[in-house]
Formats: sequence, structure tokens, C-alpha cells
Amino acid sequence: MREPRLADKLRAGLEPLGEADLCPAQIDALLGYIDLLQRWNRAYNLTAVRDPRDMISRHLLDSLSVLPWIPAGRLLDAGTGAGLPGVPLAIARPGLQVTLLDSAGKKIRFLNQVRRELGLQNIQPVQARLQDYSPDEPFDAIISRAFARLAAFAAAARSMAGRAKLLAMKGRHPAAELEELPEWVRVDAVEKLEVPGLQEIRHLVIMSVIP
Repeated sequence: MREPRLADKLRAGLEPLGEADLCPAQIDALLGYIDLLQRWNRAYNLTAVRDPRDMISRHLLDSLSVLPWIPAGRLLDAGTGAGLPGVPLAIARPGLQVTLLDSAGKKIRFLNQVRRELGLQNIQPVQARLQDYSPDEPFDAIISRAFARLAAFAAAARSMAGRAKLLAMKGRHPAAELEELPEWVRVDAVEKLEVPGLQEIRHLVIMSVIP
């Protein structure tokens, strides 16, 4: 049974993010995603975060903190894992078409269940590695929360980047990683993220591939 205070914690965190106008169905879908993640985590080990109250800040609010930099259209979540940040973004922006890419079959099975149970028609789980993936249509942005280093992310996404922005979610300001980037990557901005309920420092690196 879901803890009633989870909804209060989520609503309180959405307000400083400027997302207080999410409708009750979206709030319920976000909490439903946490319910599924908690249930499947027992067998599939999808996340090291076990407490659903921590999942609100570390997963939902952390993912939603990047919304101001997500363009409309098509988004690729590269190395999505348990669906982060792609699933929360898809729930908050129903008009966004989100492809959830991961090489692990168990994670794709979980995400297909999320799609079915929550009725999320705007997510598409795909099992593949980023460097091997050939989409049918171009993306407007490619985001990653899990790639080890910026240069590796840019190299893996280069063939499909086109005009798409590359968005890398990071912890501390990745000064050393920025220095490692090749000449064909332009850094457009490094934004500091404020995640309600999260003490850790978070940043979003916004990059473009130079043709």
C-alpha cells in the first residue's frame, strides 16, 4: 500500500521546479512508476535506492529538474536503466516522444511493463547499445544520466546527433571531463541544477556536435 505522504512530498518538490500544475493523473502516474520500480527492484535490482521517499527526490525530482532544457519533439534517453530520466519526463510532458534505450534485457522488460501498466503511449523501450542504435527518425535531444564520461557519451551519440542537443546529467561540475572533449564537440552551457530534497550537487552539460 502506498504511503500517503509520498504524494505530499512529490507535490512539495514540484513547486520549486515550476511544475506545480501537473494534473492529478500525472501525479498518480509518477507515484505509480515508483510503485512499480519498488516492486520490480526486489527481483531485478534496478536501483540502489530502496526507500520510496528517497526515490521521490533522487529519481523523480532529479529527472524533472532538467525540464527547462528539454525541447519539444523526440527525446532519446541513452542508457536509461530503470527509465531515468525518460519516464518521469514523458509523464510530465505527454507531447514528448521518448525512446528509452538500454542494452539490458531485464530493464527493457521492466520498462515495457511500465508502459503497459501506466498507459504511457509516448515511451518506446528499445534494447540496444547507443553506439549500435540506428533510429528511423532523428531526435531533437539525446539525454543521459548514466554515461561514465562526457567524451564517451559524445562519441557514442555522434553518428545520430545531427542537430540534436546532447544533454548529460552530472554531479559535481565536470571540469576535467570538459577538457577531454574532442574538437568536434561544442559545449553550449553547463547549468547547475537545484533538486528539491537533494543535498548533492547536480549539473546539466549541454553540448552540440559540430558538423
